[in-house]
Amino acid sequence: MTRKTVAVERRIAADQATVWAALTDLPGMERVLTGVTKVEVLSEGGFGVGTRWRETRRMFGKDATEEMWVTACEVPARYVVEAESHGSHYVSEWDLRADGPVTTTVRMTFTGTTTGGGVMAVLTKVLGRVGERAVSKAIAKDLDDVAAAVEGRTG
Repeated sequence: MTRKTVAVERRIAADQATVWAALTDLPGMERVLTGVTKVEVLSEGGFGVGTRWRETRRMFGKDATEEMWVTACEVPARYVVEAESHGSHYVSEWDLRADGPVTTTVRMTFTGTTTGGGVMAVLTKVLGRVGERAVSKAIAKDLDDVAAAVEGRTG
């Protein structure tokens, strides 16, 4: 097994509730994140443990669709999303820290673990640095998109 972790942090000029609402509004995700082209919610009810959806993103010039599910949720401070794809297990953890009445620091930590050996394990090792940079850049862009969507709003 090979494991890689990338973490990106950004301060957003909006209160914690507003940032939380933007990050967990699955039907509105296409309007917030420019890299997301489609979201299909698969579960009923509000956002929380057990929420499932399919998300399509444009990555490296191609659309990629992954099914994701929430495995931990502490409103409005933290949630964890997991996914399985092509011999890898992914965990995305979002931490929101209120830094005052109108500022929130968001830290997103992404961990990818190859669950099999063979070709995927070799590719993960060979492309590790390139992959880490691409993931870091994508996370930073997502956080920039969230900031652009919410700064100036109040919850």
